[in-house]
Amino acid sequence: MKIKSFLAKPYASIIHSGIRKGMATAVADQQAILQYLVKQGGKTRFGKEHGFQNIKTYDDYKQAVPIRDYEAFSGYIEAIKNGDQDVLWKGRPIYFAKTSGTTSGAKYIPISKESISNHIDGAKGALMCYMVESGNTNFANGKMIFLSGSPELERIGKIPTGRLSGIVNHFVPRYLRGNQLPTYETNCIEDWEAKLDKVVNETMKENMTLISGIPPWMQMYFDWLSERNDGKKIKELFPELSVIVHGGVNFEPYKAKLMQSLGGHVDMIETFPASEGFFAFQDTLDKEGLLLNTNSGIFFEFIPADEIMSEHPTRLSLGEVKTGVNYALIVSTNAGLWAYSIGDTVRFVSTEPYRLVVTGRIKHYISAFGEHVIGEEVEYAMMHAARDHNTNIIEFTVAPAIGVTEGLPYHEWFVEFETPPADMDGFAMTVNNYLKEKNIYYDDLIAGKILQTLKIRPMKKNAFIEYMKSIGRLGGQNKVPRLSNDRKIADALAPWIK
Repeated sequence: MKIKSFLAKPYASIIHSGIRKGMATAVADQQAILQYLVKQGGKTRFGKEHGFQNIKTYDDYKQAVPIRDYEAFSGYIEAIKNGDQDVLWKGRPIYFAKTSGTTSGAKYIPISKESISNHIDGAKGALMCYMVESGNTNFANGKMIFLSGSPELERIGKIPTGRLSGIVNHFVPRYLRGNQLPTYETNCIEDWEAKLDKVVNETMKENMTLISGIPPWMQMYFDWLSERNDGKKIKELFPELSVIVHGGVNFEPYKAKLMQSLGGHVDMIETFPASEGFFAFQDTLDKEGLLLNTNSGIFFEFIPADEIMSEHPTRLSLGEVKTGVNYALIVSTNAGLWAYSIGDTVRFVSTEPYRLVVTGRIKHYISAFGEHVIGEEVEYAMMHAARDHNTNIIEFTVAPAIGVTEGLPYHEWFVEFETPPADMDGFAMTVNNYLKEKNIYYDDLIAGKILQTLKIRPMKKNAFIEYMKSIGRLGGQNKVPRLSNDRKIADALAPWIK
């Protein structure tokens, strides 16, 4: 046994034991975190404006601090950029994590010296739990892909700023630096295809044991590797590859194709990271869901998803949640985010301990006719239909077709198949039936002849890669929205419809 895997065992056991103990104290830990956050936040501009000195209970907190999204925080962020101190959290952030997706362009999410450990320890906890649960520590001896955004940071208001993954790259432990691929210089490349070309060149002759990334990126990486090695499967190229760490999107739509590309068994670890915090991770291989990170400087609230647009939505603390309910996730953090809506929805599959699955995005839905179809539902329908028709899906997205010239409106599904189903009409009907099963409103609209059966638009090879390239968002943590309530993406995809 090599030294790294040998030393990893006792260290993993210590981390794993602490995580297990935390399962029993999750609710109490959350209460303590809220008290700590309010006490520290009381010294800030935000805390003074919101009467933190009068907050004694969670009910007080709900009364004092309304739910906000990034747009509502932007004034405070601008003050920080201008050099103000003690705005959202004591002092100034040590980093801004730069991300995209708002109506005003880039978002700048503060990271404090207190919060940086959350981002690092979450990933570490996932790997340590895996080591203990699986007994596999050998991967620590091989090469690992820690693909990140560029670790070269700019400065915004004198604060180092960059993609979260680029920031965290600076905190990879020294003892793992020798295992890390690609090189620092390759990680600094901004153009995705140029970067991927270098990643393939640097890794294809190495003993890769762990690969991390979002599933669409991993599939593109696997495809390039295979093409350059006479169609070989990934496990032929990397026989010691034993762990894949993924997050950012639901894995299920990509699983079948990835498994086919791998050509052999590899353990999968799912995580739930974001610029705002590392929220949850898979702590065991034999239970559904991700363990909520309940003792890491983040206080969690949950709003029933169908109330998120209400003026006064129901706000629940961890001890009040129930399994099977779709919730919008709200966080208050030791980086100075207060009752912040991150835009994701989750559903608990267990409350002993608190494990959840990510079900979609608040803004990613279709309700052009009152159906409110969400990401989890379209992914369920697509994956079950693909199984029934023995076909693999590379990527897909869904949009409403409203102003049709003939017949009733419908949902339009843009699908890139690895191999199209033999009976496309039958496949569409199967998808339609599974969606009706998951969403009673959609079922009612079909039955009431408000909508007609959905339509499948088969896409050309690499359609979604070309689309993402055309809008300058290819690679990294960028992904195609699973569904939209308008036609912006659907219309832009028109050149790649078969």
